[in-house]
Amino acid sequence: MMPDMNQVGGAPQAWQPQEKVPTVMLDHVSKWYGNIVGLNDVSIAISGGVTGLLGANGAGKSTLFKLLAGKLKPSQGTIRLFGTDPWKNSSPYSRIGYVSENEELYDWMTAIDFVATLARLHGYTREEALIKAKNVLEFVDLADVAHKELGKFSKGMRQRVKIAHALVNDPELIILDEPLQGCDPLARTTIMNVIRELGAMGRTIIVSSHILQEIERITEQIVILNNGRLLALGNVHAIREMLDAHPHKISLTTNKPRELAKKFIQHDDVFGVTLPTDSNLIVQTHNLGAVHQDLPQIILDSGCMVTAIDNPDDNLESILGYLTGGQ
Repeated sequence: MMPDMNQVGGAPQAWQPQEKVPTVMLDHVSKWYGNIVGLNDVSIAISGGVTGLLGANGAGKSTLFKLLAGKLKPSQGTIRLFGTDPWKNSSPYSRIGYVSENEELYDWMTAIDFVATLARLHGYTREEALIKAKNVLEFVDLADVAHKELGKFSKGMRQRVKIAHALVNDPELIILDEPLQGCDPLARTTIMNVIRELGAMGRTIIVSSHILQEIERITEQIVILNNGRLLALGNVHAIREMLDAHPHKISLTTNKPRELAKKFIQHDDVFGVTLPTDSNLIVQTHNLGAVHQDLPQIILDSGCMVTAIDNPDDNLESILGYLTGGQ
């Protein structure tokens, strides 16, 4: 459990967020880089818990985050943070923690020095900054390497240090740009647990990725961007149900694809099977959930050995294709 970040004083804030307003609100926001459109007429409201921001590379995810963090000014439209226009009153930025995708670290600094220095920049005394740095490093499971130089850290550890420094000012809005990129499986699990716990604590977390399965392990609430436009917003399961009208494929690697195909073709929700190789079977269905539910029994009844199961349509690229009509 994350320690109470308010247990130490310092850096008092006169400004307070407005009550009963979304943490983040974009109203017809666009951002242009000359003739290039980074974000195109996006309107969304986000408040509380974890929201996954999905999109292929170049979709506008980083542009949106930089707009929220005050690193870019919108070309058109308005942004509200905690009900306040940050370009007229910059106080809301003190309540934000931001982890950039490509942010560099000072490799010669130790983790505790790096995070404490960021705390000092928020206005805390040296003693308060050390306490806060220890708290957040413990929260991201780096307390045992707090005095180790950052240059000796793995990719996953570096990502967790970046998250720690984003938490040191006890933010209410936490922005994480591709925090899982380049991490090994253990680091991914640790970071996902940190994100989920922050969301459970009532913070507003927006985390980006171009991998659907990563976001689904963290949250069900997603925003999908494509070519700078808002493509979809809502619960990932509801979006999947919306896509059920489109055919889905299940790929199985088996020692007896023909025998297994005979069993699948009898299923009411299977409309086709193909045998691309001597060890592969592709099942086509309009009801992926129903077929997956019956899949173990079908395999058992067939007497075939299945060594791999995959859903080639169950990824971000396929969802984008469905939502855009393949354009």
